[in-house]
Amino acid sequence: MARNAAYPQRKTSVSNSTGQGSVLIVDDDHDVLLTAELLLKNYYRSVRGITNPSDMAPIFDQEDVDVVLLDMNFTRGFTTGEEGFYWLAKIKALSPHTQIIMATAYGEIDLAVEAIKQGAADFLVKPWDNEKLISTVNTCLKLSHSQQKIHQLESTQRALNDSLQSGFGELIGESPAMKKVTELIDKVAATDASVLILGENGTGKELVARAIHNKSSRQESALISVDLGAISETLFESEMFGHKKGAFTDAREDRAGRFEVANGGTLFLDEIGNLSLTLQAKLLGVLENRQVTRVGSDRPVDIDIRLICATNRPIDELNNEELFRPDLLYRINTVEVTLPPLRERKGDIALLANHYAELYANKYHKTALEIPESELHKLESYHWPGNIRELQHALERAVIISDGSWLMGDDILISKQDRGNGEKELNIAKLEKQAIQQAISQFDGNLTKVAKALGLGRTTLYRKMEKYDLSD
Repeated sequence: MARNAAYPQRKTSVSNSTGQGSVLIVDDDHDVLLTAELLLKNYYRSVRGITNPSDMAPIFDQEDVDVVLLDMNFTRGFTTGEEGFYWLAKIKALSPHTQIIMATAYGEIDLAVEAIKQGAADFLVKPWDNEKLISTVNTCLKLSHSQQKIHQLESTQRALNDSLQSGFGELIGESPAMKKVTELIDKVAATDASVLILGENGTGKELVARAIHNKSSRQESALISVDLGAISETLFESEMFGHKKGAFTDAREDRAGRFEVANGGTLFLDEIGNLSLTLQAKLLGVLENRQVTRVGSDRPVDIDIRLICATNRPIDELNNEELFRPDLLYRINTVEVTLPPLRERKGDIALLANHYAELYANKYHKTALEIPESELHKLESYHWPGNIRELQHALERAVIISDGSWLMGDDILISKQDRGNGEKELNIAKLEKQAIQQAISQFDGNLTKVAKALGLGRTTLYRKMEKYDLSD
């Protein structure tokens, strides 16, 4: 309905300090829309006007709207503001961070108070002053951006807390093999190059990823770690790319995926060799375009991440086109870091064993525990199929059950075969099979406990059981 109100067109001295922002004007008066659009387009990235508030939903699906200038009344003869309050609630449900400025040609103070109570950020009386309009929009724009940053920080913090629950240590090693690794870490950390970390389970691939991140220019931002072997194919897109509220049955709110949460920081994808070819194609698309699109949305989101991947598969398996896409391998493998198994860095076993003995003695409030030199030799003679993770778990168990001030090798190693007495089997595959068989027997077939004891992921354990014909 026409109101024939005069809207001042003098040039305003107010400037938009952000130079950005998306503004939506909702008013059934075409003159109001035209005047406001012409004015605001000088200051904001995106300004759009509509006369029918029912047309708002598709706009929110297409882009993030920072500020809405919303009329209070849309039906001829209505001056109660009830229609404005109805659409105010709708907007808050569609986009909680969007700030809403209510506008009316009727300046009743009770409407202004009620609008604020129901969630409006501010209130304008028509005809408005240009400087007052732009100043109000600027204030609301800053508030919108602040709320988005807070939401992003909260999402990042939740992801970090999930990662930190598993606990992390530091890279420890003075052997020639580990010195080569640390030298390579120092070289690659200063760049933004994609890194592929190769190594058996339990060798410390995530520690290498964290070392690279902590020495990089992104160290002040988040490192987000994702175990791809633990994400089902049906949940992959939701977990990695995020989803919109209502995109599927359990999508009760908008959620950022791991790529968005890692924006500005580092994304570590562990067990990437376990991805199916279908998921590899989806991952490749994101890496090529540097954009993600949440499930249930058509709007792409730009991402800026440093990518680090890891796998326990040998590189020759990844070079098999039937198992892994060559174009994806090129994307993730700018620099390759290969971690040696513990059996190839015997000189580090004593260093690591003493480190974990001290760590767990402090954790479990034990007196200082030492490992005699003769007992350290027993640990060095063991093949450690679970690598550092197995050594760590073995030391933790030994510290828990210890009664004195000395940790003996026989307390750390479980089976007689482990203790290096008599003839030893040296074939790695046979040793690995035996270790899995012993663990299955020890934990009565509980594969969750078996995987944890061996330092393997569940997916990797299943694959090895199938390889050695140990499946039920």
